[in-house]
Formats: sequence, C-alpha cells, structure tokens
Amino acid sequence: MTMAKKTIIVNNEEFEPYINEKKIRARIKELGKKLSKDYKGRTPIFIGVLNGSFVFFSDLIREVTIECEVDFLKLSSYGDAKVSSGNVHLLKDLNCQVMGRDIVIVEDIIDSGLSIDFIKRLLLAQNPKSFAVVSLLYKTKAVKIDFPVKYIGFKIPNDFVVGYGLDYAQKGRNIPAIYKIVEKKK
Repeated sequence: MTMAKKTIIVNNEEFEPYINEKKIRARIKELGKKLSKDYKGRTPIFIGVLNGSFVFFSDLIREVTIECEVDFLKLSSYGDAKVSSGNVHLLKDLNCQVMGRDIVIVEDIIDSGLSIDFIKRLLLAQNPKSFAVVSLLYKTKAVKIDFPVKYIGFKIPNDFVVGYGLDYAQKGRNIPAIYKIVEKKK
C-alpha cells in the first residue's frame, strides 16, 4: 500500500503526507534487528505506552527475534489538545515485576519528554536491571530530557503529526502512514 500524495482532514485540520508506510516498515525492521542483537541471550520486557504506541509496538515486536515478554502502561498528558497539558497521569499500571529485569519502553513519539521522564522515574524506583527506550518519532527541538534515547525510528521537527497510532483528539490512529499538519498561511 502506498501513501497518497494528497492531504487528509482529521478533526477539521488539514494534514499532508510525511513518512510513508514503506519507510516506516523498513525502519521498524532495522530497529527490531538492533534490539534482537543488543538483547541476545536476555529476556527483556517490552512495555508499550498506550494508546499511541499500539500500532508501532505490534509491528516492532514481530521484528524482534529473541525471547521477550510484553506489558503495557497507559498515561494521559494530552487530552484532546495538540500540545501536552504538562501534567502526566498514570491510567494503567504494569502487570509485570520490574525488579532485576531488562525493560524496554516502546513509545510512539517523544516530544516534550514529560511522559518518558515520568515513566523513567516510575520504573527506576522499582530497580530494573536495565532501562531503555525505543521511540518511533523523536522531536529533536521540543524534547527536554536528561538521558539518551538509544533507539529512534525518525527524528522530526516540532510538527504536529497523526497516523500510525498517533492521534488528534483520538482520531487518525488508523491512518497507515504518518501525516503532518498543514500550517495555515497568515
């Protein structure tokens, strides 16, 4: 399936093609290969951050060739807005034991970094053996975190994006590619 060269409308906002399905699939295959190599001989717990990461998580985990476990966290920081509220709330906690385990957080996007910082503090307090993050998208100019993200799908500017699990007020997650908002001319 290829991405159309036309714009789409989500919540009355216009979005244009940004990262097509083929590029996404190829990059996920590379990330799965790297994670499998880095965690060879170990059994990490891949933890998806709901709701946004579910599409990426599903595709990524199928590219991982080592034995692993999965779990999910659910946070809230956006509501229906295009920018984070600045307040992160835990809506669903883990079902697994973190202590002494290799933890790999799977995020759809890191923009401000508030959510991933919240997760890091939450999980490091439980003494994992290791802690790493894989994110499909990483907004280099917006992020304000004090630790490296080792596994990044795509570094992007501070554009608002939808599709491939990313939403705008809960809509657009089912779009198979990533689109960015069309800035209105002033």
